[in-house]
Amino acid sequence: MLVNGKHYRTVWFEKDKIKMINQLVLPHKFEITELKNVSDVALAITSMVVRGAPAIGATGAYGMVLAILKGDNPEKAAEVLRGTRPTAQDLFHGIDYVLESVKNTDDSQLKHAALKAAEDYANWSVEACKSIGEHGSQVIKDGNIIATHCNAGWLATVDWGTALSPIYAAKRQDKKIEVYVDETRPRLQGANLTSWELLNEGIPHYIITDNATGYYMSKREIDLMIVGADRVARNGDFANKIGTYEKAVVAKENGIPFYVAIPSTTIDVLTENGSKIPIEERDENEVHFIGKERITPRGARAKNPAFDVTPAKFVTGIITERGIFRPEELSKVFSKK
Repeated sequence: MLVNGKHYRTVWFEKDKIKMINQLVLPHKFEITELKNVSDVALAITSMVVRGAPAIGATGAYGMVLAILKGDNPEKAAEVLRGTRPTAQDLFHGIDYVLESVKNTDDSQLKHAALKAAEDYANWSVEACKSIGEHGSQVIKDGNIIATHCNAGWLATVDWGTALSPIYAAKRQDKKIEVYVDETRPRLQGANLTSWELLNEGIPHYIITDNATGYYMSKREIDLMIVGADRVARNGDFANKIGTYEKAVVAKENGIPFYVAIPSTTIDVLTENGSKIPIEERDENEVHFIGKERITPRGARAKNPAFDVTPAKFVTGIITERGIFRPEELSKVFSKK
């Protein structure tokens, strides 16, 4: 995708280092961060320098390359990285992909094999997200207003995005569209990241407060909603950024199509339903502070679940690199881990 007219990937490997766009300083500053070891990678994921399931998956894959280059124990490094974001299925997939690819590889070829596996994984992810856009753009009609929640654009992936990929494809098809961008408290990924992406792409949009989506749906000012996901269970239940569940319920009540856009690596076929998906609880200070400014009374307590689970019954369709499916079709189409 484009930043000031120049193409970037969100994360890549260069000269024995992971390089990535630092999402903590956007939209006010554009900065490239370098990661030199597994500890750097773990911190980048937990602090959300990089976030979004597919981007984390590629970062995990590249993190395993760093571990092998540094002579770390691969299994111990994998354990450290798996513990950084327990809900994000792609993280486990990226780590396991590299581990499986280098299994039984001769020591003299280990570093080369690990890097090739990670690059293959990242390149596949890019093509998958591009295909998500091609399939998903079919549900977007000329003149539509699309709602989003959180950031599921190219910053959340290696490139193209998941929920935003159909929007980018529709724009390239010369469809006139607008996007309503939920601000996404507490970390404001919609207001900070999605809006920044759409500005770079020249797509008209409005930032709205998280609790305004229902109002616009009730007034029929939203034609459809597309979100991403961090993990999708076998039955189609899915975990996504906190606040997604209520959006899906209100969309159903108002007869508005609600789509989930994901690469197949986000599907966890070993998890039967959404009740089995672990939900990450993050630091309560994310609620108390916006930047360095405290917005709550000192002494007040806060709860901060990072995700909620939306039941499959609220989902119109799941957009993948292989097409659009009903939730109940997932277990047949994607039957293997």
